Amino acid sequence: MAHPAPVSDLPDPSVAELLAARPHLTMHAQDGLVLEGVPLKRIADVVGTPAWVYGAGTMRARLAQLQAALAGTNAHLHYAVKANDHIAVLNLMARGGAGADVTSEGELRRARAGGVAAQDIVFSGVGKTAREIRLAIGEAIGQINVESAAELEVISAIASSMGRTMKVALRINPDVDAGTHAKITTGKADNKFGIAYEDAQAVYARAAELPGVEPVGLALHIGSQILSIAPYRAAYARTADLVRSLRAAGHTVSRVDCGGGLGIGYRDDPGAPVEAFAGAVRATFNNLGVQVMVEPGRWLVGPAGVLLAEVAIAKGTAETRRFLVIDAAMNDLVRPAMYDAYHGIVPLSAADAAAPTELVDIVGPICESSDTFARDRTLPRLAQGARVAILDAGAYGAVMSSTYNTRPLLPIVMVDGDQWAVVRDRQLHEELWAGERIPGFFGT
Repeated sequence: MAHPAPVSDLPDPSVAELLAARPHLTMHAQDGLVLEGVPLKRIADVVGTPAWVYGAGTMRARLAQLQAALAGTNAHLHYAVKANDHIAVLNLMARGGAGADVTSEGELRRARAGGVAAQDIVFSGVGKTAREIRLAIGEAIGQINVESAAELEVISAIASSMGRTMKVALRINPDVDAGTHAKITTGKADNKFGIAYEDAQAVYARAAELPGVEPVGLALHIGSQILSIAPYRAAYARTADLVRSLRAAGHTVSRVDCGGGLGIGYRDDPGAPVEAFAGAVRATFNNLGVQVMVEPGRWLVGPAGVLLAEVAIAKGTAETRRFLVIDAAMNDLVRPAMYDAYHGIVPLSAADAAAPTELVDIVGPICESSDTFARDRTLPRLAQGARVAILDAGAYGAVMSSTYNTRPLLPIVMVDGDQWAVVRDRQLHEELWAGERIPGFFGT
């Protein structure tokens, strides 16, 4: 039986090509795959697999790179907490001068626990509850991005009842297609996010009349994993036009929140060109006299994380279909199951990495056909017990994990140069049902 053709027409990058695009990862003859200055084999030996590993130095360098690109734009970075909400990551971002973009009470509380100053927090999100709004006002955060006319009225009423005035920006929907996956686009007219562009002037005027709120500007976010600058240019141009129209009507507009969505290269491609992105921000807003905010998430942390896993079972043949069943699963990293997302996979052993290649499916142990990390992937031949790193798992990885199949949450390790530490312990099975109880009316 012939092996089916690969799912993608793009050839799979080799191990060497994947590593060449990721200078924070190197392959050493003795130590195997090394993240920054720490052999990943060493971590796997101590904490076991599966396990998450993040490179603090890599995150720090990417933050500095983006800040340097945006120099001269009056832009302030607000890290998108939803990408990776570990408090060590939030603390690293705060130490590097970034604020936080949050979308829930939990993210707001995490950002504060991670050391982000309240005035450096922006609260986004399409369905904020009264409790969340009350918390944001009570914490005196920097800004709430308003998603609808109805939400504006709620914020006004709550702030007035608390004797406070909350700075707000109207999140507009510019009706621009970011050209990304349908499940992560947010700036088209048929998406649930933001205020329709044609309604924005009326809602801004209403905000200027209401007690308890101070309209300070506009916000937008057109999607995630955006690799082209053209959608940003189009959305920013529409936003700048609206700023001018609002000012012509006598309104004060001092801020523009440009959102985030910068994509990364999951194969051996470079990802979004951040210098060109910064150029679009500079060209559109530098002459408007507004403070600019940018909300990157994935671009800062995605490449800095890996998911370590071990081959539990190797089954099948090249003539039928060959499967490598690893000990990580879709409950750990859901992106391939949810988005058909591509993640590079690299052996931890230098000897394994140099083995002849074969066409395999990389799957997890969960009883779901969607528990698949890669189909028809060209990889060095791996045997049972071989360990691998699933690349670019620093964003939307651990943060989207679940305990489906009563699988505990994985440990998280932070690497910084040649140092490393466990920053979250592996969850114990007993902790999964610690808060559960059998009702007394069941009897004895």
